[in-house]
Amino acid sequence: MGIEAVRAFLEARAPDISIIEQASSTATVLEAAATLGVLPGQIAKTLSLRVGEAVVLVVTAGDYRLDNRKVKDAMGSRPRMLASEDVEQLTGHPVGGVCPFGLPTPLPIYCDISLRQFDSVYPAAGSRTASARITPERLADLVGAIWADLCSPPS
Repeated sequence: MGIEAVRAFLEARAPDISIIEQASSTATVLEAAATLGVLPGQIAKTLSLRVGEAVVLVVTAGDYRLDNRKVKDAMGSRPRMLASEDVEQLTGHPVGGVCPFGLPTPLPIYCDISLRQFDSVYPAAGSRTASARITPERLADLVGAIWADLCSPPS
């Protein structure tokens, strides 16, 4: 799965978007920002959560933090991060390469409004060394995401 699922997803739905493969890790926000030469906030990190009985993905600006209160208010339950083995099983992507593209089964996806501050963002692309450049609106449209205010800015 992983990068090949993302590649197939993008080829089918957005052939103009290329996967950027790097020799060095883009697994963390800081590594990705340094490797790509962009601000940490431009890294579109994907959080894999269990909220009540549901598993959801939240895509947010890299320097923002999940706000438990906002998630509980919006979704009715407190969020819990998934264990790494559950992340790969449910998303098809390894931790550090998780993105909302090429999922083996559909999951609810939320894009945090923090992404809208940038003209382009860089989500992972199914591996710890791959990403893609995309506008926030196009990212949300491609994956059928719901826009929500679920995160808080860095302090």
